[in-house]
Amino acid sequence: MKLYTGFDLHSTNSYVGIIDEDGKRIWKKKLRNDPSLISATLRRFKRDIVGVVVESTYNWYWAVDLLTEEGYHVHLANPSRIQQYSGLKHGDDEHDAFWLAEMLRLKILPEGYIYPKEQRPLRDLLRKRGHLVRLRTSLIQSLQNILARNMGTKMNTNRMKALRTDHVTPLLAGNDDLSLAGKVSKDAIDSLTRQITAIEVAVEKKITLKTPYDLLTSMPGVGRVLALTIMMETGPIDRFSTVRNYVSYCRKVPAARFSNEKKKGTNNRKNGNKYLSWAYAEAAELARRFDPEARAYYDRKRRRTNAPVAYNALANKLSRAAYYIMRDRVLFMPERMFA
Repeated sequence: MKLYTGFDLHSTNSYVGIIDEDGKRIWKKKLRNDPSLISATLRRFKRDIVGVVVESTYNWYWAVDLLTEEGYHVHLANPSRIQQYSGLKHGDDEHDAFWLAEMLRLKILPEGYIYPKEQRPLRDLLRKRGHLVRLRTSLIQSLQNILARNMGTKMNTNRMKALRTDHVTPLLAGNDDLSLAGKVSKDAIDSLTRQITAIEVAVEKKITLKTPYDLLTSMPGVGRVLALTIMMETGPIDRFSTVRNYVSYCRKVPAARFSNEKKKGTNNRKNGNKYLSWAYAEAAELARRFDPEARAYYDRKRRRTNAPVAYNALANKLSRAAYYIMRDRVLFMPERMFA
């Protein structure tokens, strides 16, 4: 007898449902997220279970790893593509668990990519770097606003991040309150800069850019760290059948719904990989600032639309170029990108 198992995974517990090859529900139970308990509970069905489905929630790592190590054939369900029963009036954990198993039985399960276990810690470390960069950026912007409001001046971001010389505090020395605001902001920015540098040094010691991902550094705005981030977040490029699939995964396609030429809402705006979205946004900003051809493309777009649209268009171009660079193992070709 063939059995199919669905895991509706939550933060502290999981609802498990098992069906047979005819779709009959034969077992169900809510279990604590205790690896030993889950392993022992499923053991009596193990010989007949041909597949286990775990939904791709924020905490899927441990469940997939546990079941894989126990010898089960594990599938990671992509929740954004799961189609529920039409006209369903009631849904709960039990229904969700059995529906995951049923989709596997019917061979209609939309699956996500199970990222290799040994590479996930480094990927998470790069994600932490991105988090710290965003925190530092928010502090820099806040400090720039303080200077603009009170001093009528604007300071270059690199001068504000400088570790050896404090260019900020002397400007605010005339007022104790502003001086303290500047000092705590500068100290926090410096602390984050040191932590970001520490992560970059650690990552570069542990992992190198592999072909074809090393070719990404030929793109404007993409250095080694951003290339490593793109490599770790993309995984095997051949899992994306078309450039549109990849760009959509990077959240760099328009997500809007129109009717009678009026915008009615957005579609799946948060589907895809937010870390790749951030990486290409960072690359677009750096390319806009330092690459003449990218700047010219951005300026043309901005004249016809506005700055956010032009910025997103450049990020879209870079993500498309990256796909072909990784797929075809070629260097960046500006004449094709900005033609």
